[in-house]
Amino acid sequence: MTVIPEATVRTRVRVPLRFGDGYSVDSELVTFHGLVDGQEHLAVVLGEPHAAETPLVRLHSECLTGDVFGSARCDCGPQLREAVERIAHRGGYLLYLRQEGRGIGLYNKLDAYALQDQGYDTYEANAALGLPEDGRDYTAAAQMLAALGVGSVDLLSNNPDKAEQLRELGVPIRDRVPTGVHATRHNLRYLRAKVEHTQHTITLDSLTGLAG
Repeated sequence: MTVIPEATVRTRVRVPLRFGDGYSVDSELVTFHGLVDGQEHLAVVLGEPHAAETPLVRLHSECLTGDVFGSARCDCGPQLREAVERIAHRGGYLLYLRQEGRGIGLYNKLDAYALQDQGYDTYEANAALGLPEDGRDYTAAAQMLAALGVGSVDLLSNNPDKAEQLRELGVPIRDRVPTGVHATRHNLRYLRAKVEHTQHTITLDSLTGLAG
């Protein structure tokens, strides 16, 4: 198990959230001192996590194109919207991590998009740019959970690497809970690549008929 340095809570502030479909919920945003990567990651506290036997937690990597602009090339925006409601109902935390493009940054992600338009999948495009297929490290996420006093979690994720990294960092995971499949004809190749390259738990049968 990897030993990680301690982080501390910096600020807590109440922020009501509202999504484009009209869903709204109260939240608490938490900032931190001492995160190892120096990034401005946020914890979004939803519902009553301390009342839950095991809080529901999602590690959501920032996606400007999907989260803010509603890009249909990925499933990030719909996953964020789904996660907020599910966590608010159960009680838990959404960790909003500043890891655009699986850690390669916004400009590089858009460069990778240009290569995807030439036939590369999302992982091949990163590699063609000399970048990691997935450069994310979740040490800061483990620090945030520790600073919030979170023990065992149920992890809301289709990505087995998130669970493996958190366990190595000393975060007990009781269960990994898959998100829904937010498939469109625009993100079908992207979702297939996640299954084939990194064994995401997405049922490909549900994607049939969207390629046209």
